[in-house]
Amino acid sequence: MEYTVQKLACMAGISPRTLRYYDEIGILKPARINSSGYRIYGKREIDLLQQILFYREMGLPLEEIGDIISRPDFDMTEALEEHRRKLLDKRGQLDQLISNVDKTIASMKGEVTMADKEKFEGFKKKMIEENEDKYGREVREKYGDDVVEKSNAKLMGMSEEKYAETERLAEEILETLKEAMKTGDPAGALAQLAAALHKKWLMEYWDSYSKEAHAGLVQMYVCDERFKAYYDRNQPDTAEFLRDAVMVFVGKA
Repeated sequence: MEYTVQKLACMAGISPRTLRYYDEIGILKPARINSSGYRIYGKREIDLLQQILFYREMGLPLEEIGDIISRPDFDMTEALEEHRRKLLDKRGQLDQLISNVDKTIASMKGEVTMADKEKFEGFKKKMIEENEDKYGREVREKYGDDVVEKSNAKLMGMSEEKYAETERLAEEILETLKEAMKTGDPAGALAQLAAALHKKWLMEYWDSYSKEAHAGLVQMYVCDERFKAYYDRNQPDTAEFLRDAVMVFVGKA
Protein backbone atom coordinates (compact mmCIF):
# COMPACT_ATOMS: atom_id res chain seq x y z
CA MET A 1 0.00 0.00 0.00
CA GLU A 2 1.14 3.53 -0.72
CA TYR A 3 0.65 6.67 1.35
CA THR A 4 0.75 10.41 0.84
CA VAL A 5 2.51 12.65 3.34
CA GLN A 6 -0.76 13.40 5.13
CA LYS A 7 -1.83 9.76 5.41
CA LEU A 8 1.58 8.48 6.51
CA ALA A 9 2.00 11.28 9.04
CA CYS A 10 -1.42 10.50 10.51
CA MET A 11 -0.67 6.78 10.73
CA ALA A 12 2.79 7.34 12.28
CA GLY A 13 1.63 9.97 14.76
CA ILE A 14 3.98 12.67 13.47
CA SER A 15 3.42 15.91 11.61
CA PRO A 16 3.49 16.23 7.80
CA ARG A 17 6.11 18.91 8.33
CA THR A 18 8.39 16.29 9.96
CA LEU A 19 8.11 14.01 6.92
CA ARG A 20 8.88 16.89 4.59
CA TYR A 21 11.89 17.80 6.71
CA TYR A 22 13.15 14.19 6.60
CA ASP A 23 12.89 14.42 2.82
CA GLU A 24 14.76 17.73 2.73
CA ILE A 25 17.71 16.43 4.76
CA GLY A 26 17.76 13.15 2.82
CA ILE A 27 17.06 10.82 5.72
CA LEU A 28 13.75 9.57 4.28
CA LYS A 29 13.00 10.23 0.63
CA PRO A 30 9.58 9.32 -0.84
CA ALA A 31 9.38 6.38 -3.22
CA ARG A 32 8.21 8.74 -5.94
CA ILE A 33 6.47 12.00 -6.71
CA ASN A 34 3.13 11.50 -8.46
CA SER A 35 1.76 13.54 -11.38
CA SER A 36 0.08 15.95 -8.96
CA GLY A 37 3.36 16.66 -7.17
CA TYR A 38 2.54 14.66 -4.02
CA ARG A 39 5.18 12.65 -2.22
CA ILE A 40 4.28 8.95 -2.25
CA TYR A 41 5.67 6.46 0.28
CA GLY A 42 5.73 2.68 -0.09
CA LYS A 43 6.58 -0.29 2.13
CA ARG A 44 10.34 0.34 2.19
CA GLU A 45 9.85 3.94 3.28
CA ILE A 46 7.35 2.90 5.96
CA ASP A 47 9.85 0.40 7.36
CA LEU A 48 12.61 3.02 7.33
CA LEU A 49 10.37 5.55 9.07
CA GLN A 50 9.71 3.00 11.79
CA GLN A 51 13.47 2.60 12.25
CA ILE A 52 13.99 6.36 12.36
CA LEU A 53 11.31 6.78 15.02
CA PHE A 54 12.82 3.95 17.08
CA TYR A 55 16.21 5.63 16.96
CA ARG A 56 14.68 9.02 17.81
CA GLU A 57 13.01 7.42 20.83
CA MET A 58 16.46 6.25 21.90
CA GLY A 59 17.71 9.85 21.74
CA LEU A 60 19.96 9.63 18.67
CA PRO A 61 20.37 12.83 16.60
CA LEU A 62 19.06 12.75 13.04
CA GLU A 63 22.53 13.06 11.54
CA GLU A 64 23.64 9.89 13.33
CA ILE A 65 20.43 8.07 12.38
CA GLY A 66 21.01 8.99 8.74
CA ASP A 67 24.52 7.57 8.90
CA ILE A 68 23.23 4.31 10.41
CA ILE A 69 20.38 3.59 8.03
CA SER A 70 22.36 4.59 4.94
CA ARG A 71 25.18 2.12 5.58
CA PRO A 72 25.48 -0.58 2.92
CA ASP A 73 25.50 -3.25 5.62
CA PHE A 74 22.43 -1.89 7.45
CA ASP A 75 20.23 -4.85 8.37
CA MET A 76 16.66 -3.91 9.28
CA THR A 77 15.93 -7.21 11.06
CA GLU A 78 19.08 -6.92 13.13
CA ALA A 79 18.20 -3.31 13.97
CA LEU A 80 14.75 -4.36 15.15
CA GLU A 81 16.26 -7.06 17.33
CA GLU A 82 18.56 -4.46 18.87
CA HIS A 83 15.59 -2.12 19.45
CA ARG A 84 13.78 -4.99 21.17
CA ARG A 85 16.74 -5.66 23.47
CA LYS A 86 16.89 -2.01 24.44
CA LEU A 87 13.15 -1.87 25.08
CA LEU A 88 13.38 -4.94 27.31
CA ASP A 89 16.24 -3.28 29.20
CA LYS A 90 14.14 -0.16 29.63
CA ARG A 91 11.16 -2.23 30.80
CA GLY A 92 13.39 -3.96 33.34
CA GLN A 93 14.60 -0.57 34.54
CA LEU A 94 11.03 0.71 34.93
CA ASP A 95 9.98 -2.49 36.72
CA GLN A 96 12.87 -1.98 39.14
CA LEU A 97 11.85 1.62 39.83
CA ILE A 98 8.17 0.68 40.27
CA SER A 99 9.15 -2.08 42.68
CA ASN A 100 11.34 0.39 44.56
CA VAL A 101 8.48 2.91 44.82
CA ASP A 102 6.01 0.21 45.93
CA LYS A 103 8.35 -0.97 48.65
CA THR A 104 9.01 2.60 49.79
CA ILE A 105 5.25 3.23 50.09
CA ALA A 106 4.83 0.00 52.05
CA SER A 107 7.74 1.02 54.27
CA MET A 108 6.15 4.41 54.98
CA LYS A 109 2.92 2.66 55.92
CA GLY A 110 4.84 0.44 58.31
CA GLU A 111 4.04 -2.70 56.35
CA VAL A 112 7.68 -3.61 55.61
CA THR A 113 11.15 -2.53 56.69
CA MET A 114 13.31 -1.06 53.96
CA ALA A 115 17.06 -0.66 54.35
CA ASP A 116 18.48 2.72 53.34
CA LYS A 117 20.59 1.05 50.66
CA GLU A 118 17.50 -0.44 49.02
CA LYS A 119 15.98 3.01 48.52
CA PHE A 120 18.61 3.91 45.94
CA GLU A 121 19.12 0.63 44.10
CA GLY A 122 16.59 1.49 41.41
CA PHE A 123 18.27 4.80 40.65
CA LYS A 124 21.73 3.26 40.48
CA LYS A 125 20.44 0.54 38.18
CA LYS A 126 18.90 3.23 36.00
CA MET A 127 22.24 5.03 35.80
CA ILE A 128 24.06 1.83 34.83
CA GLU A 129 21.56 1.06 32.08
CA GLU A 130 21.70 4.62 30.74
CA ASN A 131 25.50 4.45 30.65
CA GLU A 132 25.35 1.07 28.92
CA ASP A 133 22.94 2.51 26.35
CA LYS A 134 25.11 5.57 25.64
CA TYR A 135 28.65 4.29 26.01
CA GLY A 136 28.49 0.55 26.65
CA ARG A 137 29.61 -0.68 23.25
CA GLU A 138 32.67 1.60 23.05
CA VAL A 139 33.75 1.01 26.66
CA ARG A 140 33.29 -2.76 26.46
CA GLU A 141 35.27 -2.92 23.20
CA LYS A 142 38.08 -0.89 24.76
CA TYR A 143 38.27 -2.45 28.24
CA GLY A 144 36.38 -5.75 28.02
CA ASP A 145 33.19 -7.06 29.61
CA ASP A 146 34.86 -8.09 32.87
CA VAL A 147 36.09 -4.57 33.65
CA VAL A 148 32.68 -3.06 32.91
CA GLU A 149 30.80 -5.64 34.98
CA LYS A 150 33.10 -5.07 37.96
CA SER A 151 32.62 -1.32 37.64
CA ASN A 152 28.84 -1.72 37.56
CA ALA A 153 29.00 -3.99 40.60
CA LYS A 154 30.97 -1.37 42.53
CA LEU A 155 28.35 1.25 41.70
CA MET A 156 25.50 -1.01 42.81
CA GLY A 157 27.32 -1.66 46.08
CA MET A 158 27.81 2.03 46.88
CA SER A 159 26.07 3.52 49.87
CA GLU A 160 24.09 6.73 49.45
CA GLU A 161 26.87 8.63 51.22
CA LYS A 162 29.59 7.13 49.02
CA TYR A 163 27.67 7.92 45.85
CA ALA A 164 27.13 11.52 46.96
CA GLU A 165 30.86 11.74 47.66
CA THR A 166 31.75 10.59 44.14
CA GLU A 167 29.34 13.14 42.68
CA ARG A 168 31.00 15.91 44.70
CA LEU A 169 34.39 14.65 43.54
CA ALA A 170 33.26 14.82 39.89
CA GLU A 171 32.25 18.46 40.37
CA GLU A 172 35.54 19.20 42.14
CA ILE A 173 37.41 17.83 39.11
CA LEU A 174 35.54 20.21 36.80
CA GLU A 175 36.11 23.19 39.09
CA THR A 176 39.82 22.39 39.41
CA LEU A 177 40.11 22.00 35.64
CA LYS A 178 38.43 25.37 35.16
CA GLU A 179 41.03 27.08 37.35
CA ALA A 180 43.89 25.06 35.89
CA MET A 181 42.95 26.05 32.34
CA LYS A 182 43.49 29.70 33.26
CA THR A 183 47.18 28.86 33.67
CA GLY A 184 47.32 27.19 30.28
CA ASP A 185 49.77 24.61 31.65
CA PRO A 186 48.67 20.95 31.78
CA ALA A 187 51.87 20.16 33.67
CA GLY A 188 51.22 22.81 36.32
CA ALA A 189 50.26 22.14 39.92
CA LEU A 190 46.52 22.76 39.47
CA ALA A 191 46.31 20.63 36.34
CA GLN A 192 48.14 17.79 38.05
CA LEU A 193 45.79 18.09 41.03
CA ALA A 194 42.86 17.69 38.58
CA ALA A 195 44.52 14.59 37.11
CA ALA A 196 45.04 13.13 40.59
CA LEU A 197 41.41 13.85 41.51
CA HIS A 198 40.35 12.18 38.27
CA LYS A 199 42.32 9.08 39.23
CA LYS A 200 40.67 9.12 42.65
CA TRP A 201 37.24 9.37 41.03
CA LEU A 202 38.03 6.48 38.68
CA MET A 203 39.04 4.28 41.57
CA GLU A 204 35.52 4.63 42.99
CA TYR A 205 34.34 2.70 39.92
CA TRP A 206 37.34 0.73 38.68
CA ASP A 207 38.42 -2.53 40.26
CA SER A 208 42.10 -1.71 39.64
CA TYR A 209 44.13 1.14 38.16
CA SER A 210 46.67 1.28 35.38
CA LYS A 211 48.34 4.28 33.79
CA GLU A 212 47.66 2.86 30.33
CA ALA A 213 43.93 2.53 30.99
CA HIS A 214 43.78 6.05 32.45
CA ALA A 215 45.56 7.47 29.40
CA GLY A 216 43.29 5.53 27.05
CA LEU A 217 40.17 6.75 28.81
CA VAL A 218 41.01 10.46 28.60
CA GLN A 219 41.93 10.02 24.95
CA MET A 220 38.46 8.57 24.41
CA TYR A 221 36.99 11.64 26.14
CA VAL A 222 38.46 13.72 23.32
CA CYS A 223 37.61 11.39 20.43
CA ASP A 224 34.04 10.58 21.46
CA GLU A 225 31.72 13.57 21.06
CA ARG A 226 29.43 12.42 23.89
CA PHE A 227 32.24 12.33 26.48
CA LYS A 228 33.70 15.53 25.05
CA ALA A 229 30.35 17.31 25.39
CA TYR A 230 30.20 16.37 29.08
CA TYR A 231 33.59 17.91 29.88
CA ASP A 232 33.23 20.85 27.51
CA ARG A 233 29.71 21.81 28.62
CA ASN A 234 30.92 24.73 30.74
CA GLN A 235 34.19 25.54 29.01
CA PRO A 236 35.43 24.57 25.52
CA ASP A 237 38.54 22.35 25.23
CA THR A 238 38.26 21.03 28.79
CA ALA A 239 38.41 17.42 27.56
CA GLU A 240 41.65 18.15 25.68
CA PHE A 241 43.16 19.89 28.69
CA LEU A 242 42.24 16.99 30.99
CA ARG A 243 43.78 14.54 28.52
CA ASP A 244 47.01 16.55 28.36
CA ALA A 245 47.15 16.82 32.16
CA VAL A 246 46.60 13.10 32.63
CA MET A 247 49.23 12.28 30.00
CA VAL A 248 51.73 14.26 32.10
CA PHE A 249 50.38 12.61 35.27
CA VAL A 250 50.95 9.08 33.92
CA GLY A 251 54.27 9.94 32.29
CA LYS A 252 53.16 9.71 28.69
CA ALA A 253 53.48 13.37 27.67
